[in-house]
Amino acid sequence: MKTKLLSLSLALSGVLATATGTVARAETVLVEDQVMVRASSVERPARGITMGAVEAKFGAPANRHAAVGTPPITRWDYAGFVVYFEHERVIDAVATSP
Repeated sequence: MKTKLLSLSLALSGVLATATGTVARAETVLVEDQVMVRASSVERPARGITMGAVEAKFGAPANRHAAVGTPPITRWDYAGFVVYFEHERVIDAVATSP
C-alpha cells in the first residue's frame, strides 16, 4: 500500500511540475508602506523540480545557503529570484526586487 501511495504521489508531482504553462506568476512588493501583489514576468523554476534541473536550466546560483530545520529547507539566490527547496525539490521560487 505504501509503495502504491508513493508511486501515485510521485506521478502527481510530475504532472504538477509539467503543468507550469497556466500558473500565474506574481510578486509581492511594498509601496508606500502598503503590501501589494503585481504580475511578474521573471522566469522562475516550477514547484517540484529537482536541484539538478534548476541548475541545468538557470545555471549555478549566486549564493547557496545551507539547509536549516526539519525537513531541511535550502535557499539558492539568483539574480531576480530566490528558490526554496525541501530536500531536493523546489517548494517555491520568489521574484526579488531589482
